[in-house]
Amino acid sequence: MEKSTAGTSSSGGSRTGRNLPAAIAVGLVLGALVLGTIYTVKELFLLVAVVCVGVGVVELARAFATRDIVVPVPPVLLGLVAIQAGAYWGGPVWMLAAFAVFAFVLLIWRMFSAGTDGFVRDASASVFTLFYPAMLSGFVALLLKPEDGSHRVLIFIAVTVASDIGGYIAGVLFGRHQLTAISPKKTWEGLAGSLIACTAVGAWLVTWLLGGELWQGALMGALGALLATVGDLIESMIKRDLGIKDLGTILPGHGGLMDRLDSLVTTLVPVWLLMTLFF
Repeated sequence: MEKSTAGTSSSGGSRTGRNLPAAIAVGLVLGALVLGTIYTVKELFLLVAVVCVGVGVVELARAFATRDIVVPVPPVLLGLVAIQAGAYWGGPVWMLAAFAVFAFVLLIWRMFSAGTDGFVRDASASVFTLFYPAMLSGFVALLLKPEDGSHRVLIFIAVTVASDIGGYIAGVLFGRHQLTAISPKKTWEGLAGSLIACTAVGAWLVTWLLGGELWQGALMGALGALLATVGDLIESMIKRDLGIKDLGTILPGHGGLMDRLDSLVTTLVPVWLLMTLFF
């Protein structure tokens, strides 16, 4: 998520063109919301997750609409709720079942809502939206369910945020070598900053909160940094293909919610797998 050096922007912007004060303020508010829910009533955090991902679904559907690709939002949102509920109260099998059922619902919905022209295009985009971010976000419910689930979710979020912060700082201070043409402002130096920050945060929190080994937290952090970068690149590909800059504008200094969820949803699966194996 880091940006390389660029011209200084006005009105509080940083060297990256990002409104840094606004971004920090939004980040603090979101952080307080997360901490205030996962350590009080877990189900409240689950509700917050559903709302945030639901907004991301709407943003993604609107982005597809710019290219006349129709994604029906109501059944995707219902699928999101079913996936989260299935994961939290039923487990992985119920989560997968909810995804499969609503993927089929989307195919039927499209079949009877329009003609044959564009069926494959619209159906593919709809199922893609149900998977990314709705299905992937279901793993946060799996993380949350155990007795120590609050700690697990906090570690997952902290590792992903560390990737953003570490990559941002390293990219601004040292970024010189482009990582990929997919996202021209991302640099190898920024990726290194993400890896260092995530490895350190993962090792610290896993040993402190879960009583795990340093190497377990470091591995989780390093993998999280790589997958967070991949998630950011996937969203960059989507935006480039659709010819848009951001998927939304709801978060000052950040863009849309999907611009924040991109790395979270791709980091979720490996973090959940490693925590399940280790603990």
